[in-house]
Amino acid sequence: MNRSGFQNQTVLVTGAAQGIGQSVARTLAAGGATVALMDVNEKGLRRLEAELAAAGLPVAVYRADVSHAKQAEAAVDRIERELGPIHGLVNVAGVLRTGSIETFQSEDWNAIFSVNCTGVFHMCRAVVRHMIPRRSGSIVTVSSNAARVPRMQMAAYAASKAAATHFTRCLGLEVAPYRIRCNVVSPGSTDTLMLRSMWQAEPAEDDAAKVIAGTPEQYRLGIPLGRIAEPDDIADAVLFLLSDRSKHITMEDLCVDGGATLGV
Repeated sequence: MNRSGFQNQTVLVTGAAQGIGQSVARTLAAGGATVALMDVNEKGLRRLEAELAAAGLPVAVYRADVSHAKQAEAAVDRIERELGPIHGLVNVAGVLRTGSIETFQSEDWNAIFSVNCTGVFHMCRAVVRHMIPRRSGSIVTVSSNAARVPRMQMAAYAASKAAATHFTRCLGLEVAPYRIRCNVVSPGSTDTLMLRSMWQAEPAEDDAAKVIAGTPEQYRLGIPLGRIAEPDDIADAVLFLLSDRSKHITMEDLCVDGGATLGV
């Protein structure tokens, strides 16, 4: 990747319709990349496309479900034909369903793993098939600090993110001879619709304060830096690992959680 930005680079971002994925896409486009926006939420993609196009930034929309291998492969092939070689992939697409293990439904477990873990596998496999002959590329998977520490009511989500993290690192080992780098960014609590879906207090600031302070009855530490992350905080970390500024870094997991996991 170009040290001064992402000019003349094509980067594919999954989960681009909202939250962290949307922030990553905006930041990449502002840095000069041609961004392929992928999500199942086409309406959200079209809104983002219109916003970025109005600013003169090159983007293209590809509606696809990462949990379906054929859709993932077809989208990647289309991007290669229509936008050119994919230089970077950012895996952001994810789903969250919470509940205690003894009552958790198999359907919910399978749905979480199909996107958060199997979806990462589908996208990485499709992209590296193109990157390997070119002997270059960079992949970043957005995981979670929940992959590092146990979380009550979040077993499926945490396990899926742990699997995606280790898969990405294993892939990084396999493709290192081709100069393809694979890294992970693990956010903590970030102000997105996914986080707010777990909040119940009114006003929402009360729940935010609880997250920052910690929840002893759930064995959950607070956030030492005293704030919930903004999506742009995560996007900045993603862009660092995607770019040539980290050209000698691979198989690493960068935790961006304000110290909530105490560096574990």
